[in-house]
Amino acid sequence: MPESNLVKDAVKKYGPGRENLMAVLQDMVKHEKYLSEERLIEVAREFDLSSAEVYGVASFYSFLPVKPLGENIIKVCQTIVCDMKGKDEILETIKNKLNISPGETTADGKFSLMVVNCIGQCDNAPAILINDKPYINLTSEKVIKAIEEYQ
Repeated sequence: MPESNLVKDAVKKYGPGRENLMAVLQDMVKHEKYLSEERLIEVAREFDLSSAEVYGVASFYSFLPVKPLGENIIKVCQTIVCDMKGKDEILETIKNKLNISPGETTADGKFSLMVVNCIGQCDNAPAILINDKPYINLTSEKVIKAIEEYQ
């Protein structure tokens, strides 16, 4: 596969220094929704890093997916505050509604479910993000209604 201009353009935009690796990886996700093996290799080449090192960075962060995800990405906050305020009930409701577990995508490719660390809504727990839109102070009924907005 020939090297894309996407990676080269991102490196030009942010700079070739290692401190810009995250910005380049985020740019790839913005354009292609996930980081394919090919893109990770291209990025490694541009930064003169091993592909294992670039993959290690990408796979560490939940917002840098290294496999294709569904059209709509549901992120369930797992902080202690969300946990204390009913995260488990919200997660069970989502799992039952969509028939998937965290890390999975629905058969139709419409939804992916992720459990992530803080989404910045501790004062409104339990909370989720759907495509980066926050849904707060959730109950089972509210989370079903939120999901139905995307069906």
